[in-house]
Amino acid sequence: MKILALLNLSDDQIQRIESVSEDVRVVVATSREIQQTEAVDADIILGGLNRQLFERGRNLKWVQTQSAGVDGILFPEFVESDVILTSAKGYVGTHLADQTWALLLGLLRGIGRAVRERTWDNRMSIRHEAWELGGRTLGVVGLGGTGIEVARRAIGFQMRVIAVDPEDVEKPEFVDEIWKMDRFHDLLEQSDVVCICAPLTDKTHGIFDLEAFRRMKRHALLINVTRGKIVDGPSLLQALQDGLIGGAGLDVTPEEPLPPDSPLWDMKNVIITPHVAGGSPLRLDRMVELFCQNLERFLAGDPLTSVIDKRKGY
Repeated sequence: MKILALLNLSDDQIQRIESVSEDVRVVVATSREIQQTEAVDADIILGGLNRQLFERGRNLKWVQTQSAGVDGILFPEFVESDVILTSAKGYVGTHLADQTWALLLGLLRGIGRAVRERTWDNRMSIRHEAWELGGRTLGVVGLGGTGIEVARRAIGFQMRVIAVDPEDVEKPEFVDEIWKMDRFHDLLEQSDVVCICAPLTDKTHGIFDLEAFRRMKRHALLINVTRGKIVDGPSLLQALQDGLIGGAGLDVTPEEPLPPDSPLWDMKNVIITPHVAGGSPLRLDRMVELFCQNLERFLAGDPLTSVIDKRKGY
């Protein structure tokens, strides 16, 4: 069984994969030309997918992506095929959650302003703008792997946590309420902090529109670490400029890269990081471990974990 790896795997990681079965062979191909050639007889692709690889992969049975989000590879031919798609969902939540809280605390405690403005004269205004998280409500949109880790960290800040999710999600003990998406606006109205932890799908695209921002508390902070297009760009600008919300921490933006002339860069109540939440020295090793576990299941004919419903997009 041939596994085409599109990643720079270490010798140890390759050995771990091949040790699952003597019938497994890993071919690492990081250049586009070699990938195209090697895809022809590959049974499994590890790392990602594009239309060209899919069209050439006549024997393809399973794709494992490195990322949790898969919106960029759900072209119709792949969606309608029998090829299994698994992602890293459930395995990237820790570092995405860390980025969420970094952005939130950077906004809350004036760190973004202090770094940007480089003056001692703003100390009193920063003090007056700050507030505490204890007793406040955190609203999590999407209670998957990232949402659960974001919510878990709220325990230390003594926050109430509410969440919405389209699926029947089991309620962790550290989450007070879980609602379906028909109560999305209820979550917005009750939350002091709203964290976007959802995948980008047809149903979440642009869900944070002007009406959504009008439902939020005027001091509420919006944090987004998953997909920028879940937020409507012009509506976000208007909400920030008109004071509909208190601020935004964005690792992803509606347009990427964010243009240098975007007003978001210069807003004192906005912190932007350039889509770096996925960074972790442990990420690749975690994904290889997931892949090895799934490879054992695949060879045994058992159901895989972290499977994507290609029609739903998550």
